[in-house]
Amino acid sequence: MNIYVGNLPYSVRDEELRATFEAYGTVSVAEVIFDKRTRRSRGYGFVEMANDDEARRAIEALNGKELHGRELRVDASQPKSDKPHTRGEGGERPQRRPAGPREAAPAAAAGAQPSGLKGFFKRLFG
Repeated sequence: MNIYVGNLPYSVRDEELRATFEAYGTVSVAEVIFDKRTRRSRGYGFVEMANDDEARRAIEALNGKELHGRELRVDASQPKSDKPHTRGEGGERPQRRPAGPREAAPAAAAGAQPSGLKGFFKRLFG
């Protein structure tokens, strides 16, 4: 069973996550997810346990348990194929409106002062 572990302290690494779950059974994989760009923990991870009964016991025992001052959120993870698509049918992005001529801002049409650097100097010096 694949288990989602959320609200992880940023200091937790794969080994500590594995050790936390091994108290409840055999852990196949334990992985903390890291941001590729910053190389910092994203605060969640996944644990895979071969025995479903052990996994359920771990979920019940660890959900809401505090680890380094943070309350863990532990749930059974759904496979990607079972998750609902968030981008419409087939995972496609919604179509954008065609780009048309832009309308002038109402303030600019009403004769308001210009914005940007020119407007800044105009307001500053009159």
